[in-house]
Amino acid sequence: MPAPHAPTPQEKLLHIAERHHWESARDTGVSYTMSTLGRTLDDEGFVHCSSDLAQVEGVLSRFYAGVDRAGLVLLVIDAARLDAPVRYEPAGDEVFPHVYGPIPISAVIDVRSVPGNR
Repeated sequence: MPAPHAPTPQEKLLHIAERHHWESARDTGVSYTMSTLGRTLDDEGFVHCSSDLAQVEGVLSRFYAGVDRAGLVLLVIDAARLDAPVRYEPAGDEVFPHVYGPIPISAVIDVRSVPGNR
């Protein structure tokens, strides 16, 4: 089996965010520091991201199954605008991008509904 593809750092990253945490960061202009559901950058050491929608859907089904998707948004992050390093690390059979620092508001280039939420 070939090694999983690690995207180049210039590509876009995807991050599932709780809407209220994203809106608070956006409205105050403070960098976004949530890592994953209920866990901060300080708790985890990095911000969990996905490389594509297939990874996002897998994360949603595994870790956000009981969460109302209306309370979630999908942040599209321009990796070239990050001040922190991005490392592609294995988790299960896949490789996920992890951002080792806060996400500046200016690095978020789009905010979308998560898959399955209209």
